[in-house]
Amino acid sequence: QDIQAAGSLRRMKETVGDIDILVSGAEGTEIVKSFVNMRGVTQILAAGDTKGSVRIEEGVQVDLRVVREDEFGAALQYFTGSKEHNVHLREIARKKGLKVSEYGIFRGDKKVGGRLEEEIYATLGMDWISPELRENRGEIEAAQEGKLPKLVELSDIKGDLHNHSNWSDGIPTFEEMAEHAIKMGYKYLVVSDHSKSLHIANGLENDELLEEIEAIDKLNKKFKGFTLLKATEVDIKSDGSLDFPDKLLEKLDIVVASIHSGFKQGTEKITERMIAAIRNPQVNIIAHPTGRLISKREGYEIDMDKVIEACAETGTALEINCFYDRLDLNDINCRKAKEAGVMISISTDAHHLDQMWMIELGVGIARRGWLEAKNVINTFSLDKLKTFCRKKGMPSP
Repeated sequence: QDIQAAGSLRRMKETVGDIDILVSGAEGTEIVKSFVNMRGVTQILAAGDTKGSVRIEEGVQVDLRVVREDEFGAALQYFTGSKEHNVHLREIARKKGLKVSEYGIFRGDKKVGGRLEEEIYATLGMDWISPELRENRGEIEAAQEGKLPKLVELSDIKGDLHNHSNWSDGIPTFEEMAEHAIKMGYKYLVVSDHSKSLHIANGLENDELLEEIEAIDKLNKKFKGFTLLKATEVDIKSDGSLDFPDKLLEKLDIVVASIHSGFKQGTEKITERMIAAIRNPQVNIIAHPTGRLISKREGYEIDMDKVIEACAETGTALEINCFYDRLDLNDINCRKAKEAGVMISISTDAHHLDQMWMIELGVGIARRGWLEAKNVINTFSLDKLKTFCRKKGMPSP
């Protein structure tokens, strides 16, 4: 028996309307009955022989569909979507004298595939396409030519480059952060507490940052094969200057810079302000570059193309902030950044240890943006990461 999420959840879209689940099995009625009686179900919307639909405690609708084993791959392909991807596939099938449906791929009345999703794509003369890419943005042509990217995977990530401790507005201590990161199999973890302008987040004064550096150096002596990296999430002030002097930033392993204020400034002003930070030799990563919160606000008006261009010129990375309400950069801007040769950091911005799992959401966005491991700086070894950060501050040869 196979079971898989389908629809926009499987494609790792940043927002999901309802959840689609696909199961293979002969006992449809029994499977649906078990599904609608699961813990957490608050309302049964439908319960038939092959379909069930419920609302769960979180208010989300979950739809289940039961299919025969020999149809599972075709149904999974069909119900994963997107609609635009599927329409394009069906056009290609028609030109080849084939028909694709949720029941299989057919030549006339003869079924030529459908148990596995791969069979659908192979019969159409193309490589299997990762669900995250199925948005009809060139992935079908790439699959026909054998030119699909080898997408970054969660197992490629060697550390998280944006986290907060109890020194600013986070909950965990350095020790707790390190222990948790080691359990996750990481080789390094960044402590990037806020800078002083962000009073609301208990931002650090200059001397407190120096104390933090000392404390991290001391703690690192205890670890083997793991390093806590000294960093800050430094505020980009309204005139584009940074909240800590360069002399202090030079003492850090990595500098993350971000905008937290002055959202109402015009596009030109905000863009100039961010580019001023990008041009600072100490700044390695721009965090949550558009400032959006999916459930609350659009973010500030910024010319992302100019920001990407400045990052490409200076060797500054852009962050995919994995926090579920940010997911910023989005997939479209990720792909633009990749095409411009800009490196990406995938980071959780965790303030609690139980937020560090969200790295999975960021990897999903990265995959939707066609990113490969080589485009992401936290797939680097510690030495390679440090070299990337150091190179920024060096004069060009």
